[in-house]
Amino acid sequence: MADTGTLECITEHERILQEIESTDTACVGPTLRSIYDDQPNAHKRFMEKLDARIRNHDREIEKMCNFHHQGFVDAITELLKVRTDAEKLMGQVTDTNRRLQEAGRDVTAQTQEVICCRIQQRNMATTVEKLQLCIPVLEMYSKLKEQLESKRYYAALKTMEQLEKVYIPRVGQYRFCQIMAENLPRLREEIKEISMSDLKDFLESIRKHSDKVGEAAMRQAQLHRNFNSVVVKQASSGHFAKPVYSLNGRTHTHNGLKMEDDAGEDDEVDDEVLTVQDLVDFSPVYRCLHIYTVLGDRETFENYYRKQRKKQARLVLQPQANMHETVEGYRRYFNQIVGFFVVEDHILHATYGLVTRAFTDELWNMALSKIIAVLRTHSSYCEDPDLVLELKNLIVIFADTLQDYGFPVNRLFDLLFEVRDQYNETLLKKWALVFREIFELDNYSPIPVETEEEYRLVVSRFPFHDAEIEKQDFPKKLPMSQSVPQIYTQVKEFIYASLKFSESLHRSSTEIDDMLRKSTNLLLTRTLSCCLQNLIKKPHIGLTELVQIIINTTHLEQACRYLEEFITNITNVSPETVHTTRLYGLSTFKDARHAAEGEIYTKLNQKIDEFIQLADYEWGMAESDGRASGYLMDLINFLRSTFQVFTHLPNNNNDHASMSGKVAQTACMSACKHLSTSLMQMLLDSELKQVSMGAIQQFNLDVIQCELFASSEPVPGFQGDTLQLAFIDLRQLLDLFMVWDWSTYLADYGQPTSKYLRVNPATALALLEKMKDSSKKNNIFSQFRKNDRDKQKLIETVVKQLRSLVNGMSS
Repeated sequence: MADTGTLECITEHERILQEIESTDTACVGPTLRSIYDDQPNAHKRFMEKLDARIRNHDREIEKMCNFHHQGFVDAITELLKVRTDAEKLMGQVTDTNRRLQEAGRDVTAQTQEVICCRIQQRNMATTVEKLQLCIPVLEMYSKLKEQLESKRYYAALKTMEQLEKVYIPRVGQYRFCQIMAENLPRLREEIKEISMSDLKDFLESIRKHSDKVGEAAMRQAQLHRNFNSVVVKQASSGHFAKPVYSLNGRTHTHNGLKMEDDAGEDDEVDDEVLTVQDLVDFSPVYRCLHIYTVLGDRETFENYYRKQRKKQARLVLQPQANMHETVEGYRRYFNQIVGFFVVEDHILHATYGLVTRAFTDELWNMALSKIIAVLRTHSSYCEDPDLVLELKNLIVIFADTLQDYGFPVNRLFDLLFEVRDQYNETLLKKWALVFREIFELDNYSPIPVETEEEYRLVVSRFPFHDAEIEKQDFPKKLPMSQSVPQIYTQVKEFIYASLKFSESLHRSSTEIDDMLRKSTNLLLTRTLSCCLQNLIKKPHIGLTELVQIIINTTHLEQACRYLEEFITNITNVSPETVHTTRLYGLSTFKDARHAAEGEIYTKLNQKIDEFIQLADYEWGMAESDGRASGYLMDLINFLRSTFQVFTHLPNNNNDHASMSGKVAQTACMSACKHLSTSLMQMLLDSELKQVSMGAIQQFNLDVIQCELFASSEPVPGFQGDTLQLAFIDLRQLLDLFMVWDWSTYLADYGQPTSKYLRVNPATALALLEKMKDSSKKNNIFSQFRKNDRDKQKLIETVVKQLRSLVNGMSS
């Protein structure tokens, strides 16, 4: 059985070896795995079998190599011999090829030259033959082009006729002749296009020169305007009769004679007239119009010309973005527009139908709307009143120039009223800066006058008259500060500046007077009023400065009637005229004065609040210090020194005295009321939880000092104890707690004759609860003493009664 198993194992190993030798290496894994899955130690016997098989193959390989070794050596030897011969052969072939290429290069080049020459000879012969037939046609066509370029259109038309009937039929088989024949019917259109190109050049030329044409026309209008103003002045003085002259500047006659104001200016006008006409050559327009008329297409030419001029009008009306920055930008803009319409006016009168009056009117209406819109927009950007004034002058000259050519310009003069409003706005902004600077540099103290000359100088700048001050000896002081005459002078300067805009507007004196008064009212009620209000609100303006501001506004208010007389003298319009506008300076200065008074009260109260914040009461103290608090004494001293400012005001003017007395009384009453309210709020502060009787006594000492201050008449003019009534609420409240007179308070509550009529139950309750909490904290052992227990019960009883009163009031 063992032999049988061994034999089977050997057979299996043979099969596996054959399978390994005959199969791919990727499939060897399962085969090798089967060796280990068989009998134990089978792999050892397989390895022995494998080694034997390897040795067997090695022997067969060695036999085969020994058998073929000699043949291999012989083949290698033969191959080495052949390689040497092959290298020699390769060199010979390469050398032969090189010599062959060099020898054939010259032959190839010569052959190509011969071929090219023969082709050229054949082509030249053919070309000469054909050109002999085509040259006459080309010459005629070239002649046609020359005629077109030289603008000999009639000769060009004759040449086209010869080409069509004689020359083209001879060589009609050629393509270029066919194209030429096809193009000839359209050459007549080309003649129109050539003439149209001349028109385009003309349009381009007038576009470039329109500003120069406009400049010349506006300069001429300016000269005529100046001339007319001189003639009017001379006529008004009796040197001439009423002059007769045309508005377009073309004729100036007086009694049938030409008037010459200045030979140089007259020559300049003549030169400008010639220059305007010589700047533009109108012959292309005439020639093109004639060609289109002959060809029967005049309507096309007219439509094209008008369309292009409309486009140019739109371009001319487009301003530069920075036009509003300089007057030159506006001048260039106006020059271009004037030049455009001067050219159109010439075309209208010289071409008999190319443009019509209806067409020019349409262009002008379109341009006028655009001009007005542009001027509205750009004038709104102007911040300099001088620039706005120059713009106004340009608009006037612009309108006069175009009016001379028959264009309606009423809307431009209407626009000037809008520009006038813009001019006034720029003036107001400029004068706002002037007023601010005046206020900043003012020292807010009366003007010192050392000599008669100084006094006269001030009076010449400001209408100040006071008999008592005039009687005083020098040196003396005028009640107002230095800003008053400066403000008055600047208002007059503003009126002069506003008047400049009204010149040459062809308006009546009444209208000019109305414009001046309205602009002056704006200066007073808006600009100056705003500057005064801002000045009053500035933190660095103290009480002394505010008092001086009140005096200043009083003098400015009194000077308003002199401003009205000043305007009347300028315009010669009586103030009694029905529609004369009045100046509103009185209300402006009254409002400023009221604002200054209110600011005095506000600043005084703020200062009181600053002192109150320094209060440092010891609310739990057992007894008072026996003297008033330091902060309160400082506050009273401050109030005394402050109200002395009012008593130091000049008393030589009854108005000043009454004004200062009223302000001082109101300020003093306001300060006392505010102080009383602040002290009451301090005592009833919700954050204050406990108050002792000693603190009440100390607080009472401070209130007594306040009452003494009120009774000392810090400001004269109060009747009786009017000022002391400001502290009546505090006095009655403190008396109630100091005397501890609750029975009287509760019994008389609600009676008009009550001793504690001004004590509110809620106020008394709030303070009593603070004292009750203080008593509980400070008298922990007081419950063992009968008097303290009785007092505590009394407090609780009073608290209950006060609560019932408070609840009754709320219900």
